[in-house]
Amino acid sequence: MALTPPMSNLPIHGGDLAAAEARWGKPAEGWLDLSTGINPWPYPIPALAPEAWTRLPGAGEDLALRQAAARRFRAPSAAHVLAGPGTSALIQALPRTRAPGRVAVVAPTYGEHARAWAAAGHTVEEVAALERAEADVVVVVNPNNPDGRVVPPATLLTFARAQAEKGGLLLVDEAFGDMTPALSVVPDLCPGLAMLRSFGKFYGLAGLRLGFLVAEPGVLAAVAGQWGPWPVSGPALAVGHAALGDDSWAEATTARLSEEAASLDAVLERAGFAILGGTTLFRLARHPDAAAFYDRLGRAGILVRAFDGRPDLLRFGLPPDGEGRDRLARVLK
Repeated sequence: MALTPPMSNLPIHGGDLAAAEARWGKPAEGWLDLSTGINPWPYPIPALAPEAWTRLPGAGEDLALRQAAARRFRAPSAAHVLAGPGTSALIQALPRTRAPGRVAVVAPTYGEHARAWAAAGHTVEEVAALERAEADVVVVVNPNNPDGRVVPPATLLTFARAQAEKGGLLLVDEAFGDMTPALSVVPDLCPGLAMLRSFGKFYGLAGLRLGFLVAEPGVLAAVAGQWGPWPVSGPALAVGHAALGDDSWAEATTARLSEEAASLDAVLERAGFAILGGTTLFRLARHPDAAAFYDRLGRAGILVRAFDGRPDLLRFGLPPDGEGRDRLARVLK
């Protein structure tokens, strides 16, 4: 029987190359980071006017970005969109707009949601399915990370209306929704419903720190009131406006991600992994010796995502090119 090393002392977050290097040393070939769900082919950053760097951003730039986001996400209007310095900041801010109450998070999913609501004084529980959630605020990630679980939009909307009737809220995190717009409930925004949309994942520019909250204007005002002026930098406003308006790039990228995800599936299946799900930005796979593979990959300079308590699971991001895919296949083999 194959021995599997313990899954302790793992890098907590995807992309933590410093922790990986502390554990395995510096790889001769450099790191191949497959531990995040970020597009490895980012949006090409346009030339920015010098003013984007040298002066404080104005209301006009903020409005232009929100209008582009509303069109891209199919929100009712720009007044229903709030831009923030990354979805992480929005996840932290939203819980502080409500009095402490009961919060249910459909899990397993991002740990950040539960931590943020608990830090704001709410009582948080994790539930296995939306149907089991009975709380003032319910959080669901759709499509989910790491397994790609999907809740149909009609189910979400019915639940949101029920939440609204009792003064509650359904928060739908659509961080990976760009590739599957038919699953988004943004076009059907109603009281009792709020959505998070990431920018860095699909557009591959996580370091820009830009994210969006879509909700009724009163909800947005309560979040925005926690920040001072200029929460989003001038360069982020400019790059976000250009990217969200580029439908041709988005269409081509959606197709490319689908093709690359299928190629990654083939590599993993040849190595004996069973594909459990994911999105076209990452794949969740199961293998009885996943812990041993995790260690082998790390020693070879390939970082993937492992999970405490689930030594049979690994999550793989997309290799950036054929060379990276071949390197992964070689180490797995």
